[in-house]
Amino acid sequence: MESAGAEPSASADSGVLVAMKAEELFERDPKKLGGVAVFAGTGVPVEFLFQFLEDDQTLETFLDHFPTVTRAQAQGVVGASRDLLLGSKSP
Repeated sequence: MESAGAEPSASADSGVLVAMKAEELFERDPKKLGGVAVFAGTGVPVEFLFQFLEDDQTLETFLDHFPTVTRAQAQGVVGASRDLLLGSKSP
């Protein structure tokens, strides 16, 4: 199974800032779902999070629908995406 790089991404869980490495956030395995990025340790495609957000659903609703995804993973993916798009690092 191939994971993303080891660059840490900041994420909050219960109000506490935690750093998660990319491989803790998501993974890709060509043998599972054709290599689609899924949240690590789950079969939930990362794309589903963005679909929920685009459809004006809350993070809470997403987590209710996919309880195997942790809040830290979801927030970490959003934070890593922000950092990638804006070229900045989280504090």
